[in-house]
Amino acid sequence: MRELVEELITALDEDQSVAYCRLVETRGSTPQKAGATMLVYPNGQQAGTLGGGCVEAEVKRQAIAVIQQGQPEVSRFQLDSDYGWDDGLICGGRMQILIEPICGPSDYFRNLSSCIEAGAGITEAVVFDENSSLAVPSSYLFDHEGALVDALHAPRQVPEVVQQHLKPLADRPRAYAENGIAFLPVLPRCRLVIVGGGHVGRAVAELAADLEFDVWVVDDREEYVAEDRFPRAQRRIAGSIEAALPSLPIDGSTYCLIVTRGHNHDEQALYHLIDRGARYIGMIGSRRKIKMIFEDLANEGVSPDSLEEVHAPLGINIGSQTVPEIAVSICAELVAHRNCNGRVPGRPDSVAVE
Repeated sequence: MRELVEELITALDEDQSVAYCRLVETRGSTPQKAGATMLVYPNGQQAGTLGGGCVEAEVKRQAIAVIQQGQPEVSRFQLDSDYGWDDGLICGGRMQILIEPICGPSDYFRNLSSCIEAGAGITEAVVFDENSSLAVPSSYLFDHEGALVDALHAPRQVPEVVQQHLKPLADRPRAYAENGIAFLPVLPRCRLVIVGGGHVGRAVAELAADLEFDVWVVDDREEYVAEDRFPRAQRRIAGSIEAALPSLPIDGSTYCLIVTRGHNHDEQALYHLIDRGARYIGMIGSRRKIKMIFEDLANEGVSPDSLEEVHAPLGINIGSQTVPEIAVSICAELVAHRNCNGRVPGRPDSVAVE
């Protein structure tokens, strides 16, 4: 979403016409769910996807016509034999897609981009059904606190029916529809602090960036946090654990991952990260090593309750052997924890704290 909106703003800056296609409602089985987006250019080029297949081809055809007409429209697609996949598979669901032509300056989409770039989260309320008794289509942009930022094709006054169905982003809601209004949240981005720039840390960082985490990496070896190793990291911090971690900002949206090169470094990192208010702390290692670290920290005065909150061993049990497999198992745990309110199905039992 972030990269797609960046491309949309580039098109605005270069005075290119483009259609912004948003999947606002789905019913039944569909290749993408509400919130999926796609850009279509007058020459038929696209960015993003609504699921591929014949539906996407038809959306592109309609989007080019919408650009020429200059008027937005909501299109409905029933995924039956008319819109089956090229290989013959049919989903059987329904999709409604708002096709919005952008052929000139647009403060609304610049505000959308600014809010998304800030990382605190936004919600778009998109009116797509006349049964809502509101103008169709119209859009309302809310910031992370639920305050109105802008409106498109509508007065900058929030209708009561929109306000009453707006869910707080702190609940991390998925896209939903009420009374002909689609609510499309872009959830707050979580920071992932990776302590250890070795093979596992590097593989996790690359995958986590695709999964909408803002990656920070810490290592005492400067060459291990070089830009060419972590090109997509927001911050690369070279310094000892004792110097770097105590001053690092940690809050309720911070995920901390300890994947250093040795037992002592892991223990030091956990000591400086535990009880700092992080949303999640995970530490790699064998059960024996973890138990030893927990015993040492308990002797240092760290409470058993705090140690029980540490996710260790780390990663969902998928039988990982290689570094890429380990990174997948770790990132799967991070995503599950973020998206399922702290619940991580499939992870091994934590090491007991005695």
